[in-house]
This record gives sequence, structure tokens and C-alpha cells, in this order.
Amino acid sequence: MYQVPDQHGKLAVVTGANSGTGKEAARRLAAAGAQVVLAVRTPGKGEQARAEIRAAHPDAQVEVRRLDLADLASVREFADDLIAEGRPLDLLLNNAGVANVPSRLETADGFELQLGSNFLGPFALTVRLLPLLLSAPAPRVATMSSLGAATGRIDFDDLQSTRQYSPTTAYHQSKLADLMMTLHLADIAAQRDWPLLSVGAHPGNTRTNLLNAGPTLGGGRSDRFTSLAARIVPSQGPEQGAEPLLYAATSPDATPGGYFGPRWLLTGPPNATRPPRRAQDKTVAARLWTEAEHLTGVTVAAQL
Repeated sequence: MYQVPDQHGKLAVVTGANSGTGKEAARRLAAAGAQVVLAVRTPGKGEQARAEIRAAHPDAQVEVRRLDLADLASVREFADDLIAEGRPLDLLLNNAGVANVPSRLETADGFELQLGSNFLGPFALTVRLLPLLLSAPAPRVATMSSLGAATGRIDFDDLQSTRQYSPTTAYHQSKLADLMMTLHLADIAAQRDWPLLSVGAHPGNTRTNLLNAGPTLGGGRSDRFTSLAARIVPSQGPEQGAEPLLYAATSPDATPGGYFGPRWLLTGPPNATRPPRRAQDKTVAARLWTEAEHLTGVTVAAQL
């Protein structure tokens, strides 16, 4: 099992930290000494996760704050509160997500739900928190992508899936967008000589409620095929599934634009892997970044 290095004196924000890989990442960061903010949509579930972490590690410094990535006003409020407190942010773990929503739903801002929750919300959060990140000595942004990014495509002609909607197509596009954001942020950091390390990860095939919760949104039902496949295809629990993200966020061996996943693709200890070819298209990534700034109204120039 990956041993998280000492994190005493560091402040970490983990999105989607009430369950699955997010809760496991938060638990292990707190156990290593970090002060951890559980950024969750439902504070009650966050408090339950906090209690579980404190029960296992009584000295853990863990707090719960509300963050709904499907609502840019919530993202702004969360970021503004942290900025007002002024403490440097050492680690941002963009972990929260939603998958395979059966019908096209929209966020509070009118974005397709998977694109908005998985990419545009985390994008806005990351950019808004840049002042705090850049005030830390060695800040990192670790963003969770997915194996699905390999088959994703950024469709600028129908980015919001208004003409045609497919649950898996929309999900794969959103996770490819996450990975392109990771790589482009690494390029921006290099160009501006920032100490910021932007690193990506994917969890392989990890058993969480992600694939079960998404299909029930909008009155849908859990996909029987997905449930059956989960019992047949090799998989792992959140304890291992969180390790690529933890490695990206804390390993001294992680490099700018690095990408980590399970060694045996679906399962196993964290291992460096090559981003899919489409994720490495710098022209598309730059265009996507500009489009995200336009859609969210959040720009690097305005934050710094």
C-alpha cells in the first residue's frame, strides 16, 4: 500500500470527500498530518465522514465545508471563504464527479450535468483558488480523470450535448476535459514559472457509488449491465482506488503533467501511465481552457 509522506503543516481540500476515493484520500492525508477540508455537496454526509475519520485518527484535523460543483455560485462562495481566511493552500484534490446520468440534466447554470459537475465546476474552483495555491511553497493540484477519457472526444460543436445526448459519451468527454485541464495547467505553470505541480490520476475499476448513483438521477434506475459487469470485471475497493490520486498529490516522484493509474490498468498499486493521445493535443486543450473561462466567467487574469 502507498505510504503518504508526512503532511504536517499542509492544508488540503478534497472534493467529494464524503465517500469512495475522496473519503479515503481525505482519511490518509489527515492520518499523515494534513489539515483537510472535506468539500462536499451535502454537509450531513460530510460530517459522517469526518466522524469516521476522527474515530480512526483522533488527532486528525478535519473540517466540513459545503461545495456544489454543479453550481458556480457555490464554487465562488467556497473559494471566497477560503481566500478571506488567507491561509496558503498546499493541495487541491479534484475528486468529485458524477457518471452515466441516463437523461440530459442541467446544472444550476444551465450546463449539461456531467460536463458541469466533472469539468466546469472543478475548473472554476481550481482557477479561483490559484491565489491561495500560489502562496504555498510547493502547491499541487491533483485531478481525477477516468479510463473513459481514452475514448472521449471534445465536441466543440455540441459541447453541452444539446443536439444529441449519450450518458457515456458525455461522461467520457468530461473526463477527457479533466485530463486536458491538468496538462494545460501544467503548461501554464511552466510558462509563468509557478511552483505549482498539476498532476492527473485515474482510479481504474474501483468499486464506489459513482456508477450506481449517476443512473438514478432524474428518476432513472441503476444499470443492470453495469452491476453485472462490476461483479465479473476485475475491480478494487476505494482503499486502492484512491492511491493514484494520493500518489499524484503527494509523491516526491510526481512530475508536472504526470498521469497515474493502477499498475494493471484496472487494479493494482499506483503507477505512471501515458495520457491518451487526444489528451495531449495542446491546441484543443488551449481552446477548451478558453471556452471554460468563457462559460464560467472565471479567468486566470482576473484571479491574479
